[in-house]
Amino acid sequence: MKNIAIVIPTFNELENIEKLIHLIKIKLPDAKIFIIDDSKTKEIGELIKNKNLKVHYFHRSDASGRGSAVIYGFNKAIKDEKKYEIFIEMDADFSHDPNELLRNINFFEEKKLDLLIASRYLPGSQIINWSLSRRILSKLSNFLARNLLNIPLKDFTNGFRIYSPRAINSIILSCGNIGDGFILLSEIIVVIKNNLMKIDEINTKFVNRERGVSSVNLKLVLASLYGLIKLAIIKKKLK
Repeated sequence: MKNIAIVIPTFNELENIEKLIHLIKIKLPDAKIFIIDDSKTKEIGELIKNKNLKVHYFHRSDASGRGSAVIYGFNKAIKDEKKYEIFIEMDADFSHDPNELLRNINFFEEKKLDLLIASRYLPGSQIINWSLSRRILSKLSNFLARNLLNIPLKDFTNGFRIYSPRAINSIILSCGNIGDGFILLSEIIVVIKNNLMKIDEINTKFVNRERGVSSVNLKLVLASLYGLIKLAIIKKKLK
């Protein structure tokens, strides 16, 4: 199998990270895992060291969101002495199933893709343990992205993805200046599309691990709408 780099942004995922690393190594024993930790403490790093988990660990004291953590991880991976041919991003909370990795990689290679998105809105996909407010925001976000950006995809906002090296180079060069979160995920799609690279989707089982009170509110919806409108206006300039 080709050289694979897996970038995992973490924030207070101490209880999940060891199990996730073990499961990934069972499925992809030769893959290199890059943990980008935005937690206030370095407990995850200490666990990784004490357990000798053999991953690349980076702690960011000036945490600035999931999207920037992923780009930070891509930068570290692309500069690594090992030349990776496949790059994967996924979350640390088991919302993205490690059991789908091999299937997704095979699909990615067979289709000769530059970006494969695990889509929650394809036939055969499942969304488990999501509140009504989260479902509404996700549906609204994807509806707006699809129509404002005029790109025929079902899921712009899931961060379980596979990329080619040339897609990663474009992301590092061009992305991260509009916003974080799902805006960055949409920006990545625009940049890859503008560079005439190949994008596709595959069904997935998404299991939400809810913590605390939902952050979905009117302020977040309005900020997301503003980011999408800005992205739609400048999308032709993004390469």
